[in-house]
Amino acid sequence: MRIEPAKRLRGRLGGLPGDKSVSHRAGLIAALARGTTRVSNYSTSEDCAATLRCLEALGLRLTREGETVTVEGAASSADSLAALRRPDAPLDCGNSGTTMRLLAGVLAGQPFETTLTGDSSLSRRPMRRVIEPLELMGARLGAEDGHAPLRVEGRRPLNPIAYEMAVASAQVKSCVLLAGLFARGTTRVHEPLAATRDHTERMLRWFGVPVESGVAGNIEGAGSEVSSGRVVSVEGGAALTARDIEVPGDISSAAFFVAAAALLPGSALEIAGIGLNPTRAGVLSTLHLLGAEVRAEGVRERCNEPVGEIVVRGGGGGRGGLAPREAGANILSGPLIAQLIDELPVLAVVGTQVEGGLEIRDAGELRVKESDRIGATVRNLRAMGAEVEEFEDGLRVGGPTHLRGARLDAHGDHRIAMAFAVAALAATGASEIEGARECVGVSFPEFFDLLESVTER
Repeated sequence: MRIEPAKRLRGRLGGLPGDKSVSHRAGLIAALARGTTRVSNYSTSEDCAATLRCLEALGLRLTREGETVTVEGAASSADSLAALRRPDAPLDCGNSGTTMRLLAGVLAGQPFETTLTGDSSLSRRPMRRVIEPLELMGARLGAEDGHAPLRVEGRRPLNPIAYEMAVASAQVKSCVLLAGLFARGTTRVHEPLAATRDHTERMLRWFGVPVESGVAGNIEGAGSEVSSGRVVSVEGGAALTARDIEVPGDISSAAFFVAAAALLPGSALEIAGIGLNPTRAGVLSTLHLLGAEVRAEGVRERCNEPVGEIVVRGGGGGRGGLAPREAGANILSGPLIAQLIDELPVLAVVGTQVEGGLEIRDAGELRVKESDRIGATVRNLRAMGAEVEEFEDGLRVGGPTHLRGARLDAHGDHRIAMAFAVAALAATGASEIEGARECVGVSFPEFFDLLESVTER
């Protein structure tokens, strides 16, 4: 993929694909409900399509017309738990860790054995983090050294547990909460390190499931030893009732356009209909603190998720540099990392144009994504002339830096490819990103066309 430098980004984007995280959960939770759910603006990504294929293999009746998916839930009555069908073959989750981990929670409460497989990238990602809590709940799981293929032998009812997460992971939390629907009693998940994205809790409430959440010390029954962080709980056997869902635009996808516009002087970009969930919108406040002119407007609730418009102006950046608004804004670490995990590669790119550069720490989770995102980001930034120091849990990049066009490697990772498409726009000279179109096509097939539609050269 060859990308030429740009002068600015201008225009209005009103049709970004549906949020991947919300789309996965919409399909899975609708499958457990009684009645028919219509999901509009369902993500166009291959990852979310993998979730639908797995649900079909489990006996769900689905139809898809464009970006609208109709799901006939598996619960036969208001007081019954969804009964899925044992699949005839292993369920292929493709490249989607969300599909594998969340579906494992659902399958833990089904009275049959299932095997979940994935591509070579997914087969390298850690699964012990969901194996441990599901086995505590009474399911039996098997894996190859903690990696897929993942065998799930479910049972019903499951045991309710109070589980303290060792890593800040919305996928692990969601897996346990979904399994908790099939438990006899209350299942609690304690997030001691950082609050993670809460789409599952919001979606369960939308389908009529009472979900309690709050500061750990204020949750009744959480236990005296739980004094910090947050606790989320769900009662087993709760009835789910189908409701239509309109999926908001994906803020993690919007972040690449926002970053590019912030870096290029003279840019003026508006992006409509984007999900602005507080557990996901940290990228906007982070960019603002780094000196970008970005704000959210017209925020309203839609299907339990806040949605609005993002407005960004290029007020420096690119060849000029961004000036942090507060001392310490150049260091991203601690609880904030869980909210920024998907946007960290593109924030590292932005950091090359920030006075004083940018340091990212406590982000070791990036090592076990679709690629080693820390290593991939460091190598590509160095190829473009940036000074970068690599740590086991992050990196430090100097700035502002004059980026030069270079030959880059997407490492088979869509977020690396899109982050360095942004870098290429702000560089001097053309860049080529090996494998970019292929891996971006799996996640956000419209990305390069939409980027071109608002780019001025």
